[in-house]
Amino acid sequence: MNEEAFAVIRASSGKTRAGRLLLGAGVLALLIPAVAGCEAGDNAPTLEFHAASAGAQTVFNGISITNAFVLGAPSGSTVPSGSSASLFVSLYNGGSSADTLQSVTAPGWAGKISVSGGSVSLPANAAPVDLTGPEPDVVLQDLTKPLVGGTTIPVTFDFSHAGSVQLQVPVEPEDFYWATYSPPAPTPTAAAPHSSSTATPATGATPSVSPSGTGSATPTAAP
Repeated sequence: MNEEAFAVIRASSGKTRAGRLLLGAGVLALLIPAVAGCEAGDNAPTLEFHAASAGAQTVFNGISITNAFVLGAPSGSTVPSGSSASLFVSLYNGGSSADTLQSVTAPGWAGKISVSGGSVSLPANAAPVDLTGPEPDVVLQDLTKPLVGGTTIPVTFDFSHAGSVQLQVPVEPEDFYWATYSPPAPTPTAAAPHSSSTATPATGATPSVSPSGTGSATPTAAP
């Protein structure tokens, strides 16, 4: 085979490799928009609602406090002062002895925090105690300040053995993921006593007409 034939073969081979490279580049150019399209549109992950962190959490002297948050009003609204708000939390005792949640307070924010049953028993290394509803087991009562979603308030948990620990607990608006949580039930108001007037019998004499029809009256004592 002469040199001209080798030149033709080399030229054909070069064109083939170049064509393959161009073809591959074209396919890649088509794939890039397709892949990018997966992150676009109405269902793009960047457009989906992502819940915030699942509340305040800490481990204190063997007690794990997780998912602690206060349920606020829907977005754009506030829970007014003087009213009540729900608090949700999960507790786990990883210590070597049983403990008890004696009380919960929110200094400067709530006049009182009621706990269902008055206290919460926490056996050692048992299942977590989930005070997560749907009806609240922990309620902030007589709020001294309005609650606004997206803020935090100080909440103190007092345990009989572990002691007291304070957390900055977030106030989550009653929307999206937290729309399924329940605010406290309205506090029943005492009905005003119904007053009724009773007649008091008069004391004195009542006249009685005599059978003779003369019109004379004989006084008789009233009962």
